[in-house]
Amino acid sequence: MTTWDAVTSAVGLALSGDRQAGRSALLECWTGTTSDDHAHRCVLAHYLADLEDEVADEVGWDERALALYAGVRDDDLAPAGIASSRGLAPSLHLNLGDGYLRQGRIDDAAAQLAAGLGAQDALVDDGYGELVRRGLAALERRLDAARSGTTG
Repeated sequence: MTTWDAVTSAVGLALSGDRQAGRSALLECWTGTTSDDHAHRCVLAHYLADLEDEVADEVGWDERALALYAGVRDDDLAPAGIASSRGLAPSLHLNLGDGYLRQGRIDDAAAQLAAGLGAQDALVDDGYGELVRRGLAALERRLDAARSGTTG
């Protein structure tokens, strides 16, 4: 069984810049979970997406993360340092919307942007919250540019 300590260590490794070691550690954690471990798998899929080289694979992990999020209770992510799981939703929608936009799936990207903007009230006023808010604003600009046929 994968513990939160193992997950946070794997995430730290993934964020350290060593993509291959991070991916291996995250996948090892994934194999230590079961289909009922929604919270662990949601976080793992969220970070695994960022380590993919192909957009289709990245989007696959992002879709998996969002689907798993539906089974996460509000306090399930507290052991990982997220007081309310609602605080993860805007980032999940941002990442999936970004992937959809890069695939040219404008309507799907717009739906994810709307969901992310609708959930941003759950973000804490800290560096992470600001990062996600800026990401949502940037996605909105890129989506507007894609709709108008300009680069952005």
